[in-house]
Amino acid sequence: MTSYQEMQKRLAQGWNTWNTRSVLSHVLLPEGFAINLGVREYVGRKYLKEALIGRKGQRDETVRPGPHAYDGSYTELEISLQGLNLLVQSATEGEDLVILVTPRTFHKKPALLVAEAGILWNRPGNLSRQAEVLVGNFPSDREVRVFGTKPLQVDPYIATQTPYLAMELDSPAGFSTGKNRNLGEIQAIIARNRIIHDQKAVAFGELAEVYKAIQTVMAWDTIYDPEKDRVVSPVSRIWNVGWGGYVLFEWDNYFAAFMAAVDNKEIAYANAVEMTREITENGLVPNFASPYNLKSRDRSEPPVGALMVREIYRKYRDLWFLEEVFSDLLRWNRYWHEHRNIAGLLCWGSDPYEPLMNTHFEIEGINELQGGMWESGLDNLPVYDYVPFDPMSHLMQMQDAGLNGLYVEDCEALADIAAILGKQAVVQELRQRASQYREALKSLWNETVGTFCNRRTDTREFSLRLAPITFYPLLAGAATQAQAERMMAEHFYNPDEFWGEWIIPTIARNDPAYPDQNYWRGRIWGPMNFLVYLSLRKYHLPQACKDLSDKSKQLLLKEWLENGHVYENYDGNTGEGGNVKNADAFYHWGALLGIITLIEQGLIDAPEKPL
Repeated sequence: MTSYQEMQKRLAQGWNTWNTRSVLSHVLLPEGFAINLGVREYVGRKYLKEALIGRKGQRDETVRPGPHAYDGSYTELEISLQGLNLLVQSATEGEDLVILVTPRTFHKKPALLVAEAGILWNRPGNLSRQAEVLVGNFPSDREVRVFGTKPLQVDPYIATQTPYLAMELDSPAGFSTGKNRNLGEIQAIIARNRIIHDQKAVAFGELAEVYKAIQTVMAWDTIYDPEKDRVVSPVSRIWNVGWGGYVLFEWDNYFAAFMAAVDNKEIAYANAVEMTREITENGLVPNFASPYNLKSRDRSEPPVGALMVREIYRKYRDLWFLEEVFSDLLRWNRYWHEHRNIAGLLCWGSDPYEPLMNTHFEIEGINELQGGMWESGLDNLPVYDYVPFDPMSHLMQMQDAGLNGLYVEDCEALADIAAILGKQAVVQELRQRASQYREALKSLWNETVGTFCNRRTDTREFSLRLAPITFYPLLAGAATQAQAERMMAEHFYNPDEFWGEWIIPTIARNDPAYPDQNYWRGRIWGPMNFLVYLSLRKYHLPQACKDLSDKSKQLLLKEWLENGHVYENYDGNTGEGGNVKNADAFYHWGALLGIITLIEQGLIDAPEKPL
């Protein structure tokens, strides 16, 4: 068994919210025994048995996620349904789990709290109810017993399919495994574990809430994937359910690995390794990977994997981690050079391939402009509107300043990794390629405009539509200090373009598409702010770095403190996350806004720190 396999085996143990389908499901691994909490309320005559963060239907539950330890030792959330408001807490005590549900509002006819027993993923075992106890028996000779704290109720119309316990929610109620604990004992365990979990934020001082936002969204979004027997952190549970079980997105999950690395090495490693392992037969780490081996074999996403892997290694220094991913990261790096190059610079693209199942995920946009836009990760960015696409070369007819800036850094990061592994010939190859693209990237400097611009390959004309990708060439070191300062003065701090109360919008404020405020058309995204911040740090731009950090923190904390949410994207005018339907409320890369501040304040290492 490899070091990585041993690590995954350790991760997939014990009680946690492993089941992506419901934040009210508490699952014991490896057995797969589940205590699925449900709420039967009588005002709206609804039985809620699967709850998710961020549902927006009029009759849907509202979930405010609270603290969540990575190891499941403490979890907390608030849930509202038909005027009923509940605080749900869980904690572990050795191999046992306790759950406490405290009603904060009440219905005239009390709702029922239901604990439905289950065995997930068709694992072997038996379920039964013996008197007032739920029992799970497993081939390993393990027996799990579940007890309630109140007299049990019966409602023959509850839509349950397995043995359950039900108690009235006219006062706090609890469940415990292993032995029968009274309410006071459960409350004591909950309180003790909450204190232990809260202590982890103390080290972050005045930035404790920033840390909490990052850690909490990562912990709630970490689940168990039974198809590949792995613990991993997809972008959100709602996205997982919509994709049939899970979905990994390339740059999203490499960023997730870096965020987890703040204080959890194993979750960091898991996300970086699992995303890299999804590499396709032709050598690209795909835009998406989902159940049944469905993945985007036509396109990748921005090349940030080697950069994030290098930064995680800087902190934890496990050589086996680099060895686990290096060969695939190298294949991917070479893929860009071999398949996305026009006249010395890279363009986004989409390659034709034979779909496995003819799903719309595999067919739409393939070898078309939309496929290239999806590869950019900026799905509807106005910069790419109406750009010609060549189906023969499978490329957009535009050299992309952002892509090339990221690719140079990918070469440099991978060269650093190769040097650690003693692969000197590969180091030379990658350094030479970085130098080649860095020099070519300088040709995208537009002296008239005072920044880097994309350039059409058919007409050789610059695109004058400006997005934050205009700053990514700084990450590659392609500008002079004077050019970088000009970019700040004329563009970063320009209120007609990127400056404002809330920054950085995905398209300049004076662009005709900015008022759309639709996805990448004018809204603000954590990953874009993060990449711009890393780019600025390559130069002596201390005020710009500080201002971007302060405003990113302000944006993150606005929704976090008000609603406990970490949004996928935010309104460029108001800083709101929930004012559109296509902004997921608990999407982990939104917390990159806080990572910027942790770097700026010296609480985590900056990427330019020497190896």
